[in-house]
Amino acid sequence: MGSDYKVMLDVEEGLMAPAGVTVVRETSTHSGRWKMWGALLAMALCVSAALFFTWHHKKEVHIDDLRLTLRQISGVKNAIHLEGYYDSSYSNTTVQWSDDVNQGFSQGNLKLVNNEIVIPSTGLYFVYSQVSFKVHCQAGNMVHLSHSINKLSDSYGNRDDDDEKRNLLLLHSTRTVCGGSQGNSVTAVYMGAVFHMNDGDRLKTDTESRHLPHLQEKSGKNFFGVFAL
Repeated sequence: MGSDYKVMLDVEEGLMAPAGVTVVRETSTHSGRWKMWGALLAMALCVSAALFFTWHHKKEVHIDDLRLTLRQISGVKNAIHLEGYYDSSYSNTTVQWSDDVNQGFSQGNLKLVNNEIVIPSTGLYFVYSQVSFKVHCQAGNMVHLSHSINKLSDSYGNRDDDDEKRNLLLLHSTRTVCGGSQGNSVTAVYMGAVFHMNDGDRLKTDTESRHLPHLQEKSGKNFFGVFAL
């Protein structure tokens, strides 16, 4: 027959094909293989991106839940911060406290009643206070500034007892100023510590009456506060 046959043979390089036979060499092109590997790589990248998006989304949800929880905790925690000033018509032994001036606030169940902080429930509380004075010093004259926080509790005596019998000194601090110098001296007396409190306990401050007229009445100078732990 006069027609040639086309067959697929594995012919080693350098050898001649038989007469009348057209050899078609089977060669696996690099382009085909690269297309296959490219498809697999693209699929792997898509899967990785999907997994990363899922993980990142869960992480964002977790962070949002944490932030919401922190806001809820801070919203219900008992805390009170009072700012103080001197009021000669009110008392001659203590600073007048307020929760609605400057940085003062009350949060939760801690309340200011009759210039005293009332504890709402039994537990641990951090109690702190500071008073600041501007004293005129004279030569040879030393001035002792003192400030204290007292607790009035039903656990000391009976309800019918007066406040003096139900009173316990919690914190007391004294500073000595002047010491031979002359002119004005500005001094702050600070104290703070953790205490176990009972439901219904009351906290109040005491300051020597002769120093109260020298109280500095600027924001942040005099404060009294409690927060639950």
